[in-house]
This record gives sequence, structure tokens and C-alpha cells, in this order.
Amino acid sequence: MRLTLVRRERASRLAMFAAPVVALVLSALASLILFAALGKPAEQALYSLLLEPFLSWYNFSEVLLKAAPLMLIAQGLAVGFRANVFNIGAEGQLIIGAIAATALPVWYPAGTSVWMLPAMIAMGALGGMAWAGVAALLKTRFNANEILVTLMLTLIATQVLNYLLLGPWKDPHGFNFPQTVPFPAAAMLPVLLPGTRVNISLIGALIASVLAYVMMRHRFSGFQLLVSGLAPRAASYAGFSERRGIWVSLLVGGMAAGLAGACEVAGPLGQLQRSVTTGYGYAAIIVAYLGGLNPLGIVASALLMSVLYIGGDNAMVSADLPVAGVAVFQGLLLVFYLASLTFIRNRVVLIRRPGAAR
Repeated sequence: MRLTLVRRERASRLAMFAAPVVALVLSALASLILFAALGKPAEQALYSLLLEPFLSWYNFSEVLLKAAPLMLIAQGLAVGFRANVFNIGAEGQLIIGAIAATALPVWYPAGTSVWMLPAMIAMGALGGMAWAGVAALLKTRFNANEILVTLMLTLIATQVLNYLLLGPWKDPHGFNFPQTVPFPAAAMLPVLLPGTRVNISLIGALIASVLAYVMMRHRFSGFQLLVSGLAPRAASYAGFSERRGIWVSLLVGGMAAGLAGACEVAGPLGQLQRSVTTGYGYAAIIVAYLGGLNPLGIVASALLMSVLYIGGDNAMVSADLPVAGVAVFQGLLLVFYLASLTFIRNRVVLIRRPGAAR
């Protein structure tokens, strides 16, 4: 006798919608046990983690601020994930996008041209695409694993960032901090909500979500990517180019991450700093899957993940929660969600082995 999973002919739509809620509840329960075992006030930690971000306008505005890059990157990654092209290096593409966008303010620190900000955004997008393009080239030319390549490229991007901030781009008047000169006003994103740090990158992320929805639901190119992911052999018989799918998937993901990097340095940071590597590229992977790789679901999961970012900062102060506690909660969220999906899409069947006693 053994248990096995058998694919269901059709997954319940209601269960698919309920899966993120179930994952959140199970993550909260598991975290209660874990925090209590660590000797931390578990109830206070969860209160700070999940509720405090909604209790003040400042905290909620910070949630919206962090949701923008998470949403943008996750929408780009989800395009590739649907086609079974796994870009794990969005963090490195964000860094290169931020570096490319920073070049103009560094070269022209007193620039006033109205074209400086659009040029920075374009350079950020191109920088992220170029970095992802390296992985696409190695994948299509030498069949290199895109997971390993994109991950290793992130390490290289981090060292490029360190070199620039400790060397040629270091602010001579920055009290020896590893940062560039502050950006001029012409290089900064306009504030969207007065009195907060929320800028127009939030609108850009929402527009990107709409474009991702249109591409994947109403465009033939999106259909090709979906078929390539679900049935590679059928896609090949239909004449869909696997190489083109790899290039499109990685370039779209790189462009989204590069745009997010450009918006970070031109938004809340106002200069290139080491803190541009905040882990958005990795958290966006959780956001993409928690949203079911659905553009609308990703919007909701990006808001949830940004709540955990802000709530985690609060919990570290109010409940003395270690920084790893927030990362563990995020990991539990993904694990429980994927486990829920497994049982939604499959049913458990007991199989009797041949010759077993009746």
C-alpha cells in the first residue's frame, strides 16, 4: 500500500482563491509557535507584523511605497515563470538597473534638463535587460541553467556596486559613506501623495500590471509563453520558438527589475547606496507565486508582502523580533501556499501494490 498524488481534471476555483488565505493563517499559527519557542511575545509580534502597518497613515504610505517595486518585479518574473523560465536573479538586475540610472546624475550632478529623469528610467530598463540578456544568451547558446546563471550574476552585480560606491562614484563630501552624490531635483520622481514618500512609481507598477494582464490573457505572444510552459512538446509541434520564449521571458523580467532599481534611486533613496539591495528581487519571487502567477493576484500579494516588510520593522522594535523572524514568516507563507496548491491540483490516492495481502 502506498499513497500517491493524482492530477485532478479541474481544480476548484474557490479553493484557488482560498489558498493564499489558508497559507497566511497557517503561517501565522506556525509563527506563533516559533516566536513563543524563542521566548518572544508571540501575540505582540504578530500584531506588529500584520496589523500595525494599517493603524497609521505613515505606516500605510510606506506599505504603498514598498509595494511598487515588489509588484513591478513580480509581474516581470511571472511572465517567465509561466513559460518555465526561472529568473532567480532579479536582485542583480535591479542593482544593474540602479547603477545604469545613476550614471546620469553622477556625470551631471547639477543637471536641470527635463529629459534627465526619462533618460534615467530608460537606462535603468536597458541595464536590467542587458544583465538578464547575458543569462538568455548562455541559455540559448550553451543550454546553461538560467537559475544558476542569474543567481551568480547577482553576486557579480553586488561586487560592481561595491566597487563603484567605494571607488570612482563615491561622494567626496559624503563623510566616507559608500554612496554617490545626492541627485538633483531633475533626477527625482514626483511625489504622488503629499506628505509621504510615495511617488509615481506606484502608478507605473499598476500600469505594468495591466499590461501584464493584457499580454498574458489577450495577446498571442502571451499564449505562446503559456503553451511553452504547460506543454513544451505541443509548443514545438505548433512551431513556437523556444529560443524566442527564453529571450522574451528573461528580457521582460530584467526590464521590470531594472525599472524598479531606477525608481528606487530616483525615489526614496535619492542617490545610489548599498541599501538599494534590499532583497526586493528575491521577495518578488514569493510575491509572484503567492499571487498564483496571475497579474491581479500579484497586486494583492505585493501589498501583503510590503505589509510584512513594514510590520517586520515594527515587530523588531515592539517585540524584539530578530530580523530573521520576518524572513522565516515569508518563507513559511510560500511553503504553505505551494503545499495548498499541491492538494488543490492533486488528490491523494491509496494504491495497493500487486500481490499485497487483501
